[in-house]
Amino acid sequence: MTTPKLTAFAAPQGGAGLPWGGPAGGLITLALSKGRILDECLPLLKAAGIEVQEDPDTSRKLILATSRPDVRVVLVRASDVPTYVQYGGADLGVAGKDVLLEHSGDGLYVPLDLKIARCRMSVATRADFDYASAVKQGSRIRVATKYTGVARQHFADKGVHVDLIKLYGSMELAPLTGLADAIVDLVSSGSTLRANHLVEVETIMEISSRLVVNQAALKLKQGAIRPLIEAFESAIPR
Repeated sequence: MTTPKLTAFAAPQGGAGLPWGGPAGGLITLALSKGRILDECLPLLKAAGIEVQEDPDTSRKLILATSRPDVRVVLVRASDVPTYVQYGGADLGVAGKDVLLEHSGDGLYVPLDLKIARCRMSVATRADFDYASAVKQGSRIRVATKYTGVARQHFADKGVHVDLIKLYGSMELAPLTGLADAIVDLVSSGSTLRANHLVEVETIMEISSRLVVNQAALKLKQGAIRPLIEAFESAIPR
């Protein structure tokens, strides 16, 4: 399967050894989304010497201070993390590979796979739908998903004709109500699929969360951002 590429990280030269918030530094803003990514990112932050000062689950604030005066965290929707980073609302962010592939935005470097919030993007159908035969016979399949870009490319690569239906939630309802023959969605344990009498029929790709960096911030604040990237890298689970 050919998917949109995530831009590789190429660190600019210079600035090595500068302290946090040094002359090339300043205030660093990190965009995170609540939920599994945030839960699994907090230990990485702590290992990198950064602790959020308030509990994100109980605080009503959307901008949270950290133990470092030069680093703050902003809480945004998962799908908005790349946009905040791309347009400078945040210098860095953590987003799933699925979100980044759908975003396909310029102005982003993706230096690290943080190997957190792991799951997979898969095709699922009702147990009584013969997906393999439908594909083999060249049937036109209705597919519900919020990952229309990835789904379109995946089925095009397979030569499967599909009608894509854009949904934003409760994906499992689509096959159950007859809205779609199949769904493309993220799967972790598979328990939600099983509870709704759906089966996973094909894995499209493995998903994990990545560190994304604004290109301009990387140049202007490299004295602060490069050590932060290195700290994240040293904290990644092996």
